[in-house]
Amino acid sequence: MPDQNQAIIDALFKVGAHYGYVRSRRHATQKKYIFGTKNQVDILDLTLTAPVLADALAYVRALGAAGKVVLFVGGKPEIADIVRRTASELGMPYVAGRWLGGTVSNFTEIKKRIQRMKDLVDERERGVLAQKYTKKERLLLDREIVRLEENFSGIQSLEKMPDAFIVVDTKRENNAVLEARGLGIPIVGVANSDCDISLISHPIVANDASRDSVSYILGEIASAYAEGRSGKAEAA
Repeated sequence: MPDQNQAIIDALFKVGAHYGYVRSRRHATQKKYIFGTKNQVDILDLTLTAPVLADALAYVRALGAAGKVVLFVGGKPEIADIVRRTASELGMPYVAGRWLGGTVSNFTEIKKRIQRMKDLVDERERGVLAQKYTKKERLLLDREIVRLEENFSGIQSLEKMPDAFIVVDTKRENNAVLEARGLGIPIVGVANSDCDISLISHPIVANDASRDSVSYILGEIASAYAEGRSGKAEAA
């Protein structure tokens, strides 16, 4: 696997995945992944990132082969659109904004809110709201639809608990990580030097703030899942 690892290392270096945060923000669990420090900024050891990325991709490939549902999570403004696009291309649910407490730990209630959104949108499109409500009432309902869509549009296809999480910046998305762990849901996490990787089933230690870095890693994850899914289809 040396050649494969070197190819991954080169690709990671090219997108700046080796840049960590300032040393003062370093989490203790990241110590072995730090190559060195330059101008007080931690530099990640890509020779250690490459094999854990390969392991994570193998796991994601297996998820695809088994037809598992993966929930993508990453609401940081600079990368939210990448998370949204990657999940959508795979037909997977996503949270690319604020994580709402109880999204999976209180899934029954969340499903009710999703159904409420679907019902209102359907009634609006069929003209039912115009028949049943006054103009002022419809305005309030339109505002409710906007709020519901902001919170739940990415997970409206989620019919059951996800089988795994793909999380970008596990420190920022700590609430999502804790909910997943509480339910025993495996986590593939893109984690920079400030993240506690002991909380993550399959950590990918890399720059989680750079668009280039996140785009590359999520692209590899999407490709791995698609490969697994394609293999399943061929076998069938």
